[in-house]
Amino acid sequence: MEPEIKQDLREVAGRLNELRGSLDLDLKLEQIADYEEKMSVPDFWDDNDYAQKIIGELNAIKSVVSDYEELSKNYEDLEVMLELAEEEEDDSLVEELVNGTAELVKKLEAYELTLLLSQPYDRLNAILELHPGAGGTESQDWAEMLLRMYRRWAEKRGFKVEVLDYLPGDEAGVKSVTLLIKGHNAYGYLKTEKGVHRLVRISPFDASGRRHTSFVSCDVVPEIEEDADIEIRPEDLKVDTYRSSGAGGQHINTTDSAVRITHLPTGIVVTCQTERSQIKNRERAMTHLRSKLYEKKIEEQEKHLAEIRGEQSDIAWGSQIRSYVFHPYSMVKDHRTLTETGNVGAVMDGEIDFLIDAYLRHQIHREPGETE
Repeated sequence: MEPEIKQDLREVAGRLNELRGSLDLDLKLEQIADYEEKMSVPDFWDDNDYAQKIIGELNAIKSVVSDYEELSKNYEDLEVMLELAEEEEDDSLVEELVNGTAELVKKLEAYELTLLLSQPYDRLNAILELHPGAGGTESQDWAEMLLRMYRRWAEKRGFKVEVLDYLPGDEAGVKSVTLLIKGHNAYGYLKTEKGVHRLVRISPFDASGRRHTSFVSCDVVPEIEEDADIEIRPEDLKVDTYRSSGAGGQHINTTDSAVRITHLPTGIVVTCQTERSQIKNRERAMTHLRSKLYEKKIEEQEKHLAEIRGEQSDIAWGSQIRSYVFHPYSMVKDHRTLTETGNVGAVMDGEIDFLIDAYLRHQIHREPGETE
């Protein structure tokens, strides 16, 4: 019997035990019983929204528990197989054990990742904005490259992408773009992309063929339809309408249907021009504003907690998170996790799941109070 198999199984056992402690399964079983008791009340379906919320929360907890129990059962089966393989010295059992262990490790990693997306808004759609830094056409072209990267990533996941606002560059690229990316856990995944993305390459816009460094900021917020904690007073809003512009073909119209809303107390500005109807554009812009105000609220809470703890942490979106080097060598490196690859082409084609996964795991394994 190869010692690697036993070592792999020991590592799986350790990870399962660690998960069991962090999940507090006994508490979750109590929660399941509590939800089921609420559902048994005769007037449970009188309030459909409430009923759907309870059912959703119950199914989420049940899924966490049942998936863990399935992983534990798979591990126990492999333990029995290990004993048989050692007793009977059966090569076919050894091969089955190796394959089964490898499959269990994959399932365990996928399960761990789903647990990382357990924050209140992780499951929601994401609103993603790209804004080029100084550098004119070069930075605007970099923004368009990132726009393509995120679109390709979303397509691979089966997510739907809608352009809420698009301002084209003067010569190439984009001056700014706002996307709505719709899909389960879209925000949970894309919140890892918030920050400044740095490009180093020989600029195609430089006749002298010099190397240029460009920056684009990426901001990501969850799409929040309604939130009782976010109050928006009509008197705090300045609403402007204007004519849509930029890429969009038949979606760009000649009426003043595009909407810009300024939240006067905070100075936050949101725009939407994707719909033909001014009313619909306003509704979408308000959803975007609500999401931005939620983001600001969370950042203020985190800043307050950091001050209480005495931490020196930068929670602004301006922190540089990743470098994409096209010249003099090829490399993409995430500065938060030190994850890197030389396959720049694959990353720019939307293969960024390994970077997202690494950051989510990095966050969960950081010590309490530790900053970036």
